[in-house]
Amino acid sequence: MATEQSITTDDYKLFPSPRNQHRTIFLYQVFVPYPYMLIDLESYNFKGKYSLFAACRLADMKMGQVVTLELPEDEERFKTRFVPD
Repeated sequence: MATEQSITTDDYKLFPSPRNQHRTIFLYQVFVPYPYMLIDLESYNFKGKYSLFAACRLADMKMGQVVTLELPEDEERFKTRFVPD
């Protein structure tokens, strides 16, 4: 059941991507309001670990995705290179 696999934080209800190598919620997080967009995190060539979650932002119940990253430079790299379809 999907609700058993969800993780609830103070900000989000998260559903891990089955493609994640690391199922950890890292310190640096970026919410993107595109729930159906394919985000290929491997193509960003991050230096640290990362994970992707389908997400519901609890503040406004907006659906999207959350990218979590181990390193602050990877967060900046994602923010500057991410372009929605």
